[in-house]
Amino acid sequence: MSEIKFKSSLSPEEIEENFKGVDFFSGIMAGLNEALAYEKGKASAETFARKQSLPNVNVSEVRASLSMTQKTFAAMLGVSCRTVEAWECGKSNPTPTAKKLIYLIQEDHSLAEKLR
Repeated sequence: MSEIKFKSSLSPEEIEENFKGVDFFSGIMAGLNEALAYEKGKASAETFARKQSLPNVNVSEVRASLSMTQKTFAAMLGVSCRTVEAWECGKSNPTPTAKKLIYLIQEDHSLAEKLR
């Protein structure tokens, strides 16, 4: 199996700063303990925290309502123009974070001005 390599435009220092204070180990252990409790019959699936469902957004409609080009919309969100194009034609979906941001912009257009 070949080695997996990740590419980022961020420096190692910037990546480290972004994850400062995040305790990955505790989160992984909590999940494993929940799974173990479930396997032993000490917890039901309903006791686990469920992720909130993400809001529905139509990227093309939101962008058009802002009278923005794909390029301008992409720059505002910090993604490539090709990413916005892929979202709009259904080749891919926005990440959960992008989806939430687009939803917030959809609900309050003044946020778009703040992000420019």
